[in-house]
Amino acid sequence: MTTVTLPQNLVLSETGDEVDHIYFPHNGMLSLLAVMRDGKAIETATVGREGTVGAMAGLRLYISMVRVVVQLPMTTSRISSANFRKAVATSEPLRNMCIHYNEVLLTQARITAACNALHAVEARFARWLLQSADRAESNTVGLTQELMAEMLGVRRTSVTEVAGKLQAAGSISYARGVIRIIDRAALESSSCECYQTLIDQTRKIPL
Repeated sequence: MTTVTLPQNLVLSETGDEVDHIYFPHNGMLSLLAVMRDGKAIETATVGREGTVGAMAGLRLYISMVRVVVQLPMTTSRISSANFRKAVATSEPLRNMCIHYNEVLLTQARITAACNALHAVEARFARWLLQSADRAESNTVGLTQELMAEMLGVRRTSVTEVAGKLQAAGSISYARGVIRIIDRAALESSSCECYQTLIDQTRKIPL
């Protein structure tokens, strides 16, 4: 394993790429995006220090089904797929980790799909901001409106409207691509049930 620092917006892999490294974040956040034929993308799951990206490559040659992007600057441990497969071949706990964490990501994707289909933009925005703050371990995160619009699959004007509403309510402050959560309890009230559901469902899956 080596430890590397990765900048925001770096693309680690594209849909269809063979996964050649597995990442274990120490901090920051990775986003997994489903990419459409027209190039539009929407986030299906996020990974912070609680998880890993590419673990299924420990079981076999693995092709990425998503685009993986560094959403928040991060430090991460990284190991080549070939070396990770050698380790997994001799370790049942590592094999179990690969399988169980894949279930975590599938659970995230299911909940996120339901959230995007059923809940209002304001609730989804609040949920996503809370998730990002959890990964950043800070109430201040650097996120542009363009980035948030892409992650939520909405127009930038919708993000501008929602951010302005939450700022007027005193839940957040937003300026020059930096969002600060001022009243976390109020932001959680604005969020849909999916924020807590994602936390609860992830805790149920043994790692």
